[in-house]
Amino acid sequence: MAAPEKSLYEVEEMLNQPGTYFNPQSEVVVIVDDSASIDQEVFDDLEGYEGAGWVRVSDEVPVDEDGRDSALEAFETRSQSRVLAEGALEASDDDLEEAEERPQGTPLDEGEE
Repeated sequence: MAAPEKSLYEVEEMLNQPGTYFNPQSEVVVIVDDSASIDQEVFDDLEGYEGAGWVRVSDEVPVDEDGRDSALEAFETRSQSRVLAEGALEASDDDLEEAEERPQGTPLDEGEE
C-alpha cells in the first residue's frame, strides 16, 4: 500500500505519467493516457495552434465509467483500511470517558469485558 506522500503529484509530474488522478479540492478526475497519437502535421499547418500547450480534441469523454469507478473505489478502500489500521491501537473517546467516570477499584459491569 502506497503512503499518501507517494500518491501526491503536481500537474507537471502527473501529465508525464499515465494514470488516473483525482483533485480532492475541485473533485475533478484526470486520466492521462499516452497510448494514442495524433499526426503532428495537423498542428504544423494551423497557425492558431502555434505555441499552444493544450488543445481540446473533443467534448466526448472516452472513458469506461465502470473502470474509472472501480479504480476510485479501490483507492478509497486502500485509504480507509490504512486509516483504520492506524487508529486501531488508539483508545476511543468513549473508552476514556468510561475510565474517568468509574471510581478507582470498581470492577467492570457484566457485559463490559
